[in-house]
Amino acid sequence: MPNTKTTGSKAASSASQTLQSKSTGHNSKTAAASALSQTGAPGKQTSAAAASAASKVLTDGRTSAQSKSAAASALAQTKKR
Repeated sequence: MPNTKTTGSKAASSASQTLQSKSTGHNSKTAAASALSQTGAPGKQTSAAAASAASKVLTDGRTSAQSKSAAASALAQTKKR
């Protein structure tokens, strides 16, 4: 069964701000880009590379709440097993 979740407006806003930040790391931007690309697209799913990046973002204590919001959204949209 395919994943039908999409990125909500709050997570999309966080993802946009994460991508625009000059001080944001690569993993945060990868996860944010994945989350943003899934706004209004229920057929899209997070790739394994983006899911790995999102996982690293969520476990990194230095990461902002905005980046974590975007990463959580991306991780929630991974392929169901």
